[in-house]
Formats: sequence, C-alpha cells, structure tokens
Amino acid sequence: MFYRLRPAPAAGTISEISSDSRNLSPISIQAENPMALCHTSSRALTVFLLTAGICAATRADEPKPKPENTISIQLGDPVPPQKFSRTLKFWVEAVTDRSGNPQPMLVMKERSGVFLDRQPTVIVKDSIEQSLRAANLLAADAASADLVLHVYLFHFGLAAGSGLDFFGKVEFSTMVKNTKLGESQEVKAVGTSIANGAVRKKNLQKNVEEDIEGALHDATRNFLRGTQLKDAVAALYKDADAAPAAAEPPKPQPR
Repeated sequence: MFYRLRPAPAAGTISEISSDSRNLSPISIQAENPMALCHTSSRALTVFLLTAGICAATRADEPKPKPENTISIQLGDPVPPQKFSRTLKFWVEAVTDRSGNPQPMLVMKERSGVFLDRQPTVIVKDSIEQSLRAANLLAADAASADLVLHVYLFHFGLAAGSGLDFFGKVEFSTMVKNTKLGESQEVKAVGTSIANGAVRKKNLQKNVEEDIEGALHDATRNFLRGTQLKDAVAALYKDADAAPAAAEPPKPQPR
C-alpha cells in the first residue's frame, strides 16, 4: 500500500495572507505600511504646492489699472446730426453693455495693460448726448422727448489685428422709440479706425487712445447722420405724415 504525502503550507504563505487581508480594514493596512502613506502624502503636497504656485503666478501676471496705464477717451468735436422733416427732441434712456466682456475697461492686456478711465457705456452715452445737445436736439427729460433712445453696446475698444497695427472698433444698436405711438425701430452703427503700433509704452497708449477715439467718432457719426436713423424716424412718423390736414369749417357767407 502506498501513501501520497502532501507537504503542509508554510506559515505566512500567499493563501494565508490573502485570507487574512480580507479581514483587515484600509486603516489597518495603511498603518502596517507607513512608507506608502508617507509617499502618498508627499505627492499630494507637491501637487498642491505646484497648483498654488501656478495660480499665484497667473494672478501676478494680471494687469492692474494704474494712473500710468490708464487712458481717457473723448469724442472731441460734437457730431452734427442730420436734418429731419420735423422738429424733434431725443432722450438717451440708457446704454446697456451686451459685449460679454468681463473686463470692459481693459482694452489691451499686453505690455502691462491699457485701461479706460470710465465704463464704455458711459463714454458712448456722453458722446451721443454731447452731439444732440450741441444741435439743440436733446430733450430735458424722457417725458418731454419725442423719441427715446436705448443703446445696446456690442463692442468698444480694439479688434483683432495683425499685431503690427491697432484696429479700433465701436459697435452698437439703438432702439428708437416713439413715445406717443409706443412703436420702435432699430438703428445699427459701427465705427472703425486704424493706428500704427509703437515700441515705447507711452507712444503705444497714445496710439491706442487716438485709435479708439476715431472709432467712437465714426460710430457716432454713422448713427446720427446715417440713412438708418432717417428711415427709422420716417417710419415712426409715417402715419402722422400721411394723415390729411383737417378741413377748415366753411366760413359764413355775408347776406
């Protein structure tokens, strides 16, 4: 009779360790391997420090408005509006920013930044009011106005260029409302300008300032002197102009 001998498994074999490890919690496993825990913590700390350093460097690179990098945009000479068939008074109700730009006063990020001293909406409103006031077409208030203007500003500042020149652009759309009829007409206006680049920061800011002022003046002129405003006013007063004058009562004949 023959017997087959099977050696007993040695203590601490894989089968025993595997069966024992099923009863261990993650905390006990980590506690039995402090070196692995130390390496994991070190890697997490390194990632955190690198991320914090990158964020700090990004914030440090963001330009900040200072007196030396701030420009003032002015319309200059008022734009004379076109002549209308009737006497009209305008009122600028509001200028709403629709550009989607989170930093509307930052017109150039490179070279430590170039900032505006006022919001673009304020600059556009002042430019239109200045031109209307000079022509005696600005009403004292909304109640006394024949036409109320609500301007929606889509672009103010620099447009994409070649890197060698500055392309100024001002674009807005205006809802012209007849206060008596309650009807409105849309008038669009775009102004552009081009200026050369510059090496020195002082010259660069001067060129950017002149470029945006040229675009602002161009957009204001296209709005106040363009055919769109003329057609809008004609459409808003079409019914009034078409209505015949009231017939005078017949005069009594002498007997």
